[in-house]
Amino acid sequence: MSKIPQRPEDIFEAFRDDLKKTFGDDLKGLILYGSGARGEYVPGRSDLNFLVILSDAGIDHLDRAFGIVSSWSRRRVAIPLFMTKSMILQSLDCYPVEFLNMQLHYVPVYGEDVLRGLAFNRSNLRLQLEREMKGKLLHLRTGFLETQGKDKALATLIAVSLTAFLSLFTALLYLKGIAAPRDRRELIRETALATGLDGNIFEKCLDIRENTRNPRGAEALAFFKSYLHEVGKLCDIIDKME
Repeated sequence: MSKIPQRPEDIFEAFRDDLKKTFGDDLKGLILYGSGARGEYVPGRSDLNFLVILSDAGIDHLDRAFGIVSSWSRRRVAIPLFMTKSMILQSLDCYPVEFLNMQLHYVPVYGEDVLRGLAFNRSNLRLQLEREMKGKLLHLRTGFLETQGKDKALATLIAVSLTAFLSLFTALLYLKGIAAPRDRRELIRETALATGLDGNIFEKCLDIRENTRNPRGAEALAFFKSYLHEVGKLCDIIDKME
């Protein structure tokens, strides 16, 4: 049971069966999203993210999933996102960025495909995009001061923050009517072309996240300041979008 899957699909049947045994007819759907659905899964390093759709009655008995969450975490399955279909439909105005990113890259595993056909209000999407981007900028500035300019702390802050920015890039391209590439580097390049950002900065951030670049000392400090500058520019761009 503790063996790490080499491919996400290696565990689909067993994970579905465990959920089915636990929730019975209250299990309405199971969907893989995240890196596993984008083709970026790395065995032993990536977590597998699942959206579990339960009935209104089933969602009131999440305690039944204690054992599933505990046992499957040993196989790099993150705590699933448990929702009802009605909650998803009622949340599209609050979390359009998250559901848009799910819808663009997912794999239906069992039951109803609740992500298919979801529609997103452009005003809600732009508003969340602006709020998230400005919040991330404030977080980066605060985190920058907390690092005291130390190389390792700066690299960690860059690696953690970049994932969130890539999700926001997808939403930004959607608003511009541009299909978001699945590959992360292509996503960065497409966003740079569409906005005038310095894509090299974000690609270097990806290098740092992937441990292929390790700036130190004055170089690390100067690079992070450039990163902050480009994020600030992006905030201004989104603020002016219709």
